[in-house]
Amino acid sequence: MYQIIKQIIRTGIKTEAAPLPDETMRATPARLQQQILDRLGGALSIRLVDAGSCNGCELEIHAVNNAYYNIEGLGIRFVASPRHADMLLVTGPVSRHMMEALRRTYDATPDPKLVVAIGECACNGGMFAPDGGRENYASCGKVSNVIPVDVAVTGCPPTPTAILQGILTAISRQI
Repeated sequence: MYQIIKQIIRTGIKTEAAPLPDETMRATPARLQQQILDRLGGALSIRLVDAGSCNGCELEIHAVNNAYYNIEGLGIRFVASPRHADMLLVTGPVSRHMMEALRRTYDATPDPKLVVAIGECACNGGMFAPDGGRENYASCGKVSNVIPVDVAVTGCPPTPTAILQGILTAISRQI
């Protein structure tokens, strides 16, 4: 036990600071947190919608919520209902079976609402739409074919840092 405590003291805390929303935006996470509180009156609430993905993006989104990236420390939390959400994170190409559910989720989210498309599949259809995100028999293609998208985070899957940067960019544009 003494060796473990000694190693913890020697190593220190290994977390990273939150990334800036974009190079062109000079907002700090502390300022963003205050703006979120001023604008929304509380924490930013996010509803995750899997519109037909392979779950690679969901794994990276779950990593954003762990102690290393600490999204909760910025006043951002995940909720189970779109009626409590301020933002939708949508992953995957929209399958035909999820098209109506995604529209209803979008309609149930109160205004002002933000939509962030996560991953190549959500942004341009990915490997399921090699013709530029167009529709096919099983897929509606990219998310913007079904609902309006504010920010697109590319990558297959995108890193947790890129996802957090996309969320912060969407907040900066709204505020």
